[in-house]
Amino acid sequence: MWHMHQPQYEDLISKEFYLPWAYLHGIKDYSDMAFALEQNINARAVINFSTVLLQQIDEYRTQLQQFFDQDEAPRDPLLAMLGATSAPQSPAERLKIIKQCLRANQKNLIERFPVYQGLCSIAQQVIDDRLPLSYLSEQFLFDLVTWYHIAWMGESIRLHDPRIARLVALNSEFSHASRYQLLEVIFETIDSLTARYRRLYEAKRIELSFTPLAHPIIPLLLDFDSACQSQQGTLVPTPNYPGGEARSRVHIEQGIAVFKRHFGTEPTGCWAAEGGISMATLKLFDQYNLKWTASGLGVLNKSLQQHQRDDEPHQAFQFNGCQIRCFFRDDHLSDLIGFTYHDWNATDAISNLISKIEQMHQQRPNSKMIVAIILDGENCWEYYHHNGYYFLQALYAYLADHEKIQLTTFSEYLERQPEHPQLPSLVPGSWVYGDFSTWIGHPEKNRGWALLIGAKQAYDQIIQTLPETEQELAAEQLAICESSDWFWWLGDYNAPDSVRSFDHLFRLHLKNLYLRLKLTPPAELDQPISKGHTGDAGPENDGVMRRGEYA
Repeated sequence: MWHMHQPQYEDLISKEFYLPWAYLHGIKDYSDMAFALEQNINARAVINFSTVLLQQIDEYRTQLQQFFDQDEAPRDPLLAMLGATSAPQSPAERLKIIKQCLRANQKNLIERFPVYQGLCSIAQQVIDDRLPLSYLSEQFLFDLVTWYHIAWMGESIRLHDPRIARLVALNSEFSHASRYQLLEVIFETIDSLTARYRRLYEAKRIELSFTPLAHPIIPLLLDFDSACQSQQGTLVPTPNYPGGEARSRVHIEQGIAVFKRHFGTEPTGCWAAEGGISMATLKLFDQYNLKWTASGLGVLNKSLQQHQRDDEPHQAFQFNGCQIRCFFRDDHLSDLIGFTYHDWNATDAISNLISKIEQMHQQRPNSKMIVAIILDGENCWEYYHHNGYYFLQALYAYLADHEKIQLTTFSEYLERQPEHPQLPSLVPGSWVYGDFSTWIGHPEKNRGWALLIGAKQAYDQIIQTLPETEQELAAEQLAICESSDWFWWLGDYNAPDSVRSFDHLFRLHLKNLYLRLKLTPPAELDQPISKGHTGDAGPENDGVMRRGEYA
């Protein structure tokens, strides 16, 4: 199961886009994954889309359509730069573009293309104040932003679209016409993205599932004590999040509605944000006729230990009479793909993966195990050569041809295996370590929750006094503030540059909520919440990914 997700990067009031990751992962990772599935008719997978990502794909589709139909500049600054006839004159704007164009994997995206590497080297000297910004010509900026998008282009597009090959051959001094052509490729990729997955779904080659609207951790919205149950001694904010159950329902219901609009049907399964589940969460999911959800193996292990059970973990479980079935991520195999195999030859990596699955089956030869390999669908691929293109092709081919391993989906498995073991209760937790420590408990994470609680209390006092249209805008803004992503980045684990970006964006969204309520944002929202990691060794994979089990 590949989880496709990006938080909301758009300022919904100014309409400015602060970070380009939604469309960059669209042209690279989401497109390449669709291609890998399209190429192997026997491939099977579950593709999970967060609702907020689907909304951003729509927004980029609209922006680019307006550019080609009405010559209206895209609101994303990097896309606007590609389509512009002149570069921004403001030093601050130019410096912002230069910094963004350096945000790429050094080995696999920058060093792979010598011209891009040379441009980045010069740009870095400007950022380090070893060269003045005025030395960089307009053509330099155009070439830098063009190469940035070429480097981020999916390998399937690079190999099979002659327009990208021509741009690579052109090498430098990209004209407005050549940059316009690059925008055409980007638009066609974004415009067709969800339709490609829908065709795969309708052909019964994949299952599609969803994550509720803005990616909230529902167990924590329902009850902060969930964090204490999964990790004793955790300090959590008080009081509980106001109206957490009602807010959870909004995220679920609107998420289902957006999913249905894109894919023509309601989802049968749900990857709760961060694999966060609790008994209250499962009971809530039951009310929406969801057949399955999933989490990390740490959650199951704690639950089995609590009831002194020794069940085979590689199967679906039910808890305390809930109808929804729960699958559990094989953390070791998932983390091998996420963190280890990128430096391996693709054939060797997949042979190693298959041998581990075979060994598991040999230990329980009479069981019909379902091995759930679950990880995000975007962040690990930049660490692979050629964006994991050859790895994914081989992965699906080898697994599909194996005589004992059968690729399947969660819903397909449930149809064949209707009976499942039951446990009296579930210990709440997430896919990371089986607890919620990545999102709550640290003083800076708790401060973020306190700021959100304050904003929600203001929302509850004001919302009914606003006209209906303004209520809808405020509710949309509140949902964005409830995303799990902001709490992921707060604390002392992640790189300072990333923490600054997401800290700023979280506080911006909170300020916008107050503005939607026609209130003055509190002064404390002008102060950073977190500084990030300050030691020598930075976080693994730049902090965008974490292991499901302790290394």
